[in-house]
Amino acid sequence: MTTPLQLGLVGFGKIARDQHFPAIAATGGAELVAIASRNAMAEGLRNYHDLDAMLAAEPALDAIILCQPPEARFDAARMALNAGKHVFLEKPPGATVSEVEALIALAKARSVTLFASWHSRYAAAAPMAKAWIATHHITGVSILWKEDIRHWHPGQDWILQPGGFGVFDPGINALSILTEIIGEPVRLTSAVLETPANRQAPITAKLQLATANGVPIAAEFDFLQTGPQSWDIIVEAGRETLTLSQGGNQLAINGIAQTVTAEAEYPTMYRHFVDLVGSGKSDVDLAPLQLVADAFLCGRTITTDPFEF
Repeated sequence: MTTPLQLGLVGFGKIARDQHFPAIAATGGAELVAIASRNAMAEGLRNYHDLDAMLAAEPALDAIILCQPPEARFDAARMALNAGKHVFLEKPPGATVSEVEALIALAKARSVTLFASWHSRYAAAAPMAKAWIATHHITGVSILWKEDIRHWHPGQDWILQPGGFGVFDPGINALSILTEIIGEPVRLTSAVLETPANRQAPITAKLQLATANGVPIAAEFDFLQTGPQSWDIIVEAGRETLTLSQGGNQLAINGIAQTVTAEAEYPTMYRHFVDLVGSGKSDVDLAPLQLVADAFLCGRTITTDPFEF
């Protein structure tokens, strides 16, 4: 019987508690044994204040799961990789493209696995959408990704600070699905970013993109949506329409709802991570992060009213 991978998790916030914790428990071949967090503790596990302390006390750990804000992720990933540990990165994999490139090179040099976990790519309906697109001539794509920052990130000031991504924290989920299902490279053509006067990261964004073959893509990201939340991707193919909704977990074709499997994004990712480690491979796709970087690089910024949580 194969010994399960011994995992240590860094950053025990909402996403770690709600998604990573139960997903690991449901994954054969993986066992969570330790937590490193400055502000929280997990009952029944060994708890440490930071990654350095966890690595010193837990030499038998096989892999480290990184769930802190993206600006803190590079130093932690480098420390774990240099200690010979496999690394699982919550999305986005880093604050910049260049730092993730450096991690890819380091993981290769240390002969360990690095996994950039775009969880929305594992949404239940995403594979069906990808298969449909592969058999159709796509003429346009629209993305509406709108949610309430106060509900999903209550009091989390870091998300509107430099390196916090602002509305691109959820918006990059849409871009991760898009770049997975569309079947060809995507480039940014223009962007308008609205940033509150007292913040450093955008709270809304409108992007114009295109595929390598010129198919137009329009995306609207909004962190101020109240009431029903919107996580939709609409793909046009002449007179036919495919609609991915609920973050990629529901699918309709020409207005007719399709039967999809049950939602299991994080358990599926952890099974993939275990398989990657077993085969000695890495999986780090930078396409979604590159599009966000391009938006910050080329986008027009508009200052809006101050924002308070």
